[in-house]
Amino acid sequence: MLTQQTLDKLHDMKLAAMANAFTEQLGQPDLNELSFEDRFAMLVDRQWTFKEDRRMTRLLRTARLRDSACIENIDFKTPRALDKSLVVRLSGSDWIKKAQNAIVLGPTGVGKTYLACAIANSTCRNGFASMYKRAPRLYQEVAIARADGSYPKLMNKLSKVKVLIIDDFCIAPMTDPERRDLLEVLEDRQSISSTIIATQVPVENWIEHIGDPTLADAILDRLVHNAHKINLKGESMRKIRSSLTKSAKSGR
Repeated sequence: MLTQQTLDKLHDMKLAAMANAFTEQLGQPDLNELSFEDRFAMLVDRQWTFKEDRRMTRLLRTARLRDSACIENIDFKTPRALDKSLVVRLSGSDWIKKAQNAIVLGPTGVGKTYLACAIANSTCRNGFASMYKRAPRLYQEVAIARADGSYPKLMNKLSKVKVLIIDDFCIAPMTDPERRDLLEVLEDRQSISSTIIATQVPVENWIEHIGDPTLADAILDRLVHNAHKINLKGESMRKIRSSLTKSAKSGR
């Protein structure tokens, strides 16, 4: 009866993993040889692992990363000027704690989005919230929020995300509302959170695509001065994989 009461209390306190571990211990008489401290530590470890796994699952779901990418699966063998040591540093959390940024440059298909999402995946695994947005969609969401009155809520949400990916940056010339909205997003995040920019456009051409020189300078100041830069080169990874697949089929 006492055991069932203990289990009920654990479930009432939302400690289901600990309750399950306790039930398992009751069915393993050999664990009686362990000290109380060791057995209790095993229960706590089970609950802690359960909560951490659930937290990471929630962070990854909220991040809405475009690619199911992770650092361990990045292709470092294909020549594309990818600095492995820099990628390893970005897979840690030191740059996030310092509110630094990252800029991933390169031609279409070279793996910019995958790399950015892999870094964000590590961010989630390190316990930080991330979010993926294509630049056109981000501008659209901010514009809609302005119109329906949810602007403060959206801006607050964007400011609290520790790592925000803005993909396809400068894919088209920006309108005046877009550059002003982007500046507001970056202003709220400055010195607090990190931003990853993925783009085909070299940094020196950003002012031209942003349009207004004054606003462009302000945007670059908030993105570039403390950013880690990854400048990818080479052929499209999709083209390379397609060629390898065709070669493998023809060799059968």
